[in-house]
Amino acid sequence: MAPKIALVHEWFVTYAGSERVIEQILQVFPDADLFALFDFIPPKERGFLSNRKIGTSFLQKSPFISPQNYRNFLPLMPLAVEQLDLSGYDIVISNSHAVSKGVITSPDQLHIGYIHTPMRYAWDMQNDYLQKSGFGGLKSFVARLLLHYIRLWDVAAASRPDLLLANSGFIRRRVQKIYRREARVFYPPVDTETFTPDFANPKQDFYLAASRLVPYKRMELIVEAFTALPEKKLLVVGEGSEMERLRALATPNITLLGYQPLPALRDLMRRARAFVFAAKEDFGIMPLEAQACGTPVIALGQGGALDTIRPLGGDAPATGILFPEQTVFSLRAAILQFEAHQTAFSPQVCRENAERFSNRRFQQELRHIVAEAWENFGQGQSSLRVG
Repeated sequence: MAPKIALVHEWFVTYAGSERVIEQILQVFPDADLFALFDFIPPKERGFLSNRKIGTSFLQKSPFISPQNYRNFLPLMPLAVEQLDLSGYDIVISNSHAVSKGVITSPDQLHIGYIHTPMRYAWDMQNDYLQKSGFGGLKSFVARLLLHYIRLWDVAAASRPDLLLANSGFIRRRVQKIYRREARVFYPPVDTETFTPDFANPKQDFYLAASRLVPYKRMELIVEAFTALPEKKLLVVGEGSEMERLRALATPNITLLGYQPLPALRDLMRRARAFVFAAKEDFGIMPLEAQACGTPVIALGQGGALDTIRPLGGDAPATGILFPEQTVFSLRAAILQFEAHQTAFSPQVCRENAERFSNRRFQQELRHIVAEAWENFGQGQSSLRVG
């Protein structure tokens, strides 16, 4: 008899990076049941879930919680995730960047926790989080007290999975630092079937930056670097709270395109000289989507980029330039270095590098990880049927 599998996700509000992971896990385990704290995905956007029903927590029934304010309920989330009843399952897979790893399982259940990041706002980004929230005085004290409680719970929750997976070497190191546990690196999926190159046509004379326009993405750094390089053209794709700030900074060589549908974004990625990325990401999907389109990347040499971009001067053929610091000077130097060595970057090599992270690779590796963990757990691999 095949084991029953439950997938636990934090919440469903939009279709973004961690939801793409759930989509691919469901391709491997189509009979798995899905749980989350709450579900706000509208009916017309539920295709990636195969329109399945999601088991939710008591937060789903709150008249006060909404897609706009759900993060304000963070103090209740540990309690909520612990109330999910998973007692009828043999294997639990939690997909976690906040609290889902804290589900309670019995000694007879295998729990595999896929960690995308320890909660940044509770750990190393606490001060940034509080400053951006504008908290001061008593509010600041209360917030710090709550985050202290969250950290204590978070460490305890990270001890609950039997096996921890980390989505990059960077996150593996953070897991070891914060939770004092070892994690196995397991890269997220990249849709290399949608993001494809156009080898028949040459690159065009522009650089591309694409992202949500929010502060930590550091899009203003990219814009400022290109204001200092007025002869070089930059196209910026995305929308968000930083849009007006970027408009005020932009010079005539910089065009803000706003939101672009996927086909238009893919076309820009195919034609750009290079994709520019300045955020410190846990993994970073977009630089790999650009490489899947045959485009090299100029990126901050920190975080997940160290796993996904092969730098100039390394042992393998290069797929990009890594700059060391989040400064205009560092990025500007990287752009000039890229232009001085542009012939060293092959669209075919960029594509081949991206294929190491494909959906197919993710599915095959997940099958192996779960089967191996199930066998080691003592239940027998022969009964595990996947995909």
